[in-house]
Amino acid sequence: MSTGEETARMKTVLCLTAAALALPAAASAQIAGEAHSYTVGDREYEGYVARQTTLDEPLGTVLIVHDWDGLTDYEMRRADMLAAQGYTAFAIDVYGADEDPQSVDENRALSGALYEDREEFRARLMGSIEAARALDGTTDAMVLMGYCFGGAATLEAARAGADLAGFATFHAGLDLPEGQDYAGVTAPVTLFHGSADPVSGMDAMAATLTAMQEAGVTHDARIFGGARHSFTVWGSDDYVLEADRESWDGLMTFLDDTFR
Repeated sequence: MSTGEETARMKTVLCLTAAALALPAAASAQIAGEAHSYTVGDREYEGYVARQTTLDEPLGTVLIVHDWDGLTDYEMRRADMLAAQGYTAFAIDVYGADEDPQSVDENRALSGALYEDREEFRARLMGSIEAARALDGTTDAMVLMGYCFGGAATLEAARAGADLAGFATFHAGLDLPEGQDYAGVTAPVTLFHGSADPVSGMDAMAATLTAMQEAGVTHDARIFGGARHSFTVWGSDDYVLEADRESWDGLMTFLDDTFR
């Protein structure tokens, strides 16, 4: 991406983030965001924590799993937006502090390695969840959410039986790995997805919802007609403002219902 393209993209991000934060409930919010290093096993990871400093107690804690390009400004801005609504937000890292993918090939290699080693994938997710519990200002009840690869990771953690209050995905990878099912899911799941998603289409969505229904999982899905993959990602060719706003509103409703 050229410097001009990157500048234009960041202006889009900042404008949209400012619009999202300019809500009556968040008018006097003071958002504090900072990097947070933690370890899982013998490896160091670096996440990002955002809090609203004017609150005595947060409304709840939301963990964000990054897309296949690692933890970027996108997840940090989403964390800021959640903090503006009164939540403690922790954007976790499942690649490692020493990884900084810069190309599609590098993204594919890092995400693919975790898809191929589900045990390691789950260990990093569960370790990040435990690291969140040790942070100041987090609550006992926590929701895990993610975009694209992060959505697939969220479903992986749910199937692994992560002890959380809820799970939310945006244009997630929906493929069910061989030998896995949804029997171990312990909390509600909500999915936001585009009907024209070429990565996980409506057949994959139907199979996912059927599997959840058969497993007795409390679940919901919001489908955005014509939206393709990455419809919430600012600057993406697939970005759809209306679908982004409506899915964010849906997340706010899900969080309100979960934490109240």
